[in-house]
Amino acid sequence: MNQPELYDVCVIGSGSGAGPVIYELSKAGYKVVVLEKGPWYRTEDFAKDELAVSRRDIYSPNLRDERHVIEKPLENGKWKIRSTFDSGISFWNGNCVGGSSNFMSAYFERLKPSDFKLLSTYGEIEGANIADWPISYDDLEPYYTKVESIVGISGKAVPHKFAEPRSTPDFPFPPLNENIFAQWIDTAAENLKWDIIPLPRGIISRQKNERNSCYYSNYCGSYGCSSNAKSSSRVALIHDALRTGNCTVIPNAKVYHLETNGNKKVTRAWYYDAQDKKQSIRAKLFVVAAQAVETSRLLLMSKNKEFPNGLANNSGQVGKNLLFSGGGLGNGYFYYDELPKEDAEKLSAPGLFVNRSLTEFYELEDPDTGKRIKGGTAHFLFEHAVGIGKAIRQKWKGDRLLYGTPLQNRLKQYFTNTRKVRFEIFVDWLPNDNCHVTLDPKVKDKWGDPVARVKTGYHPHDIKVGKLLAEKCEKVFKTIGAKHISSNISGNPPANLQAGGCRFGNNPKTSVLDKNCKAHEVENLYVTDGSFMPTGGSITYTWTIYANSFRVADKIKEHLG
Repeated sequence: MNQPELYDVCVIGSGSGAGPVIYELSKAGYKVVVLEKGPWYRTEDFAKDELAVSRRDIYSPNLRDERHVIEKPLENGKWKIRSTFDSGISFWNGNCVGGSSNFMSAYFERLKPSDFKLLSTYGEIEGANIADWPISYDDLEPYYTKVESIVGISGKAVPHKFAEPRSTPDFPFPPLNENIFAQWIDTAAENLKWDIIPLPRGIISRQKNERNSCYYSNYCGSYGCSSNAKSSSRVALIHDALRTGNCTVIPNAKVYHLETNGNKKVTRAWYYDAQDKKQSIRAKLFVVAAQAVETSRLLLMSKNKEFPNGLANNSGQVGKNLLFSGGGLGNGYFYYDELPKEDAEKLSAPGLFVNRSLTEFYELEDPDTGKRIKGGTAHFLFEHAVGIGKAIRQKWKGDRLLYGTPLQNRLKQYFTNTRKVRFEIFVDWLPNDNCHVTLDPKVKDKWGDPVARVKTGYHPHDIKVGKLLAEKCEKVFKTIGAKHISSNISGNPPANLQAGGCRFGNNPKTSVLDKNCKAHEVENLYVTDGSFMPTGGSITYTWTIYANSFRVADKIKEHLG
């Protein structure tokens, strides 16, 4: 491969935090190289192979070669420490070109203005390291809008009491087709007099250039899109960057060290290539966007005389204040033989979306103190279409394992007469001292590098707010007649919703990055995945990560001159 001796920009990672930087700088004429740890899958490589995706983790590393060590809190106050190889529960989210954006469910919501000033709006919470953002909603709003058109978001903007200000009247792509269940949710909202609004999706509802519209397989989460409708970084941004001739993507490139020159500037990125040989790339400027846990890990591994505790970590803040998403989920059931025939037929229609979000309680009253506190959101949806998961969940009846004829009968009933409906609750995962990333002192990956050790302590306030939201969601399901309603709120971290670890701020002693996501201590190092976020809001992170990456891309262009 003929490579320039010196690239303008080296980007490490290729997901939602990397894509806008790659796109903008390539189109502006800068020579950009992308180092992606995983392989380069094309659209034709994505199939609805349930064994490969659901049972084999085909799009993430083999845990024998690359694992994490997870510290999980126990009820007795102690910690359970276990590697993901031993547990079999992967903490990876899709290692390939485009990153986990290939496999997202693509629920897209904007942060509210209050999310940028959580501390000053709602006050301190003991045991939580809450901080206001160094930028405001107004700073990010134009870039939220940019994501809608360039990356592609379908939806309908409707007024509600927590509606964030918009600079455009509506989304550029109309809403996706919906199941009758969405109408039932709307009716419940009217009866309860609650705001339940159409949920935007990062899935295009009509053709955009070479991207086809959604074909309603309902295999969004965990599966790659076969039509390019899903707005992944790979399809929506990197494809266009490659067409400029200014972008080079090197897959199977695991970066293990960022080298500095004694003047607190990064000069090289060292990586293992597809043959496990050590290689390096030189560039004027470096952008890390490897997802929050792995970004912190890389900086912590990049030690030298200037940074004995890790690159950009003389403050000791790298890896601290890691965020996931607080909340949980709930279920309800409808049985076709208990419904009018027409309703049963419409409810059973495969593939169509629900796309409804409960926003009524983004802010609520604390029942214990009467004070105004931050609440959250909930998404209403169907059980994932994958058949293996549905079948496996039917093999237990209480604590009794079913087999033979009883299992056959139960499977027939479930697949022919039952529709499972769900809600997913999102509340702030409050940053705290027991949620962070360090390097494990013993466990190594296949290259001999220390793996990330992830401590996943949560704040009890997250559970309290999650349970308040669950009560509201259960009431919605009761209003529409669902049966066997249940919910579960826990402190288990959803590995696909990562942020924090390199928070941005104005004070170098308490933050890793400045307000433009440049490292305080390193002149030419930026971090553009979700690591920058001091708090996460009560929504999924992807749209905000995309928007901030577009914003930072403009700052990098100014930096490069």
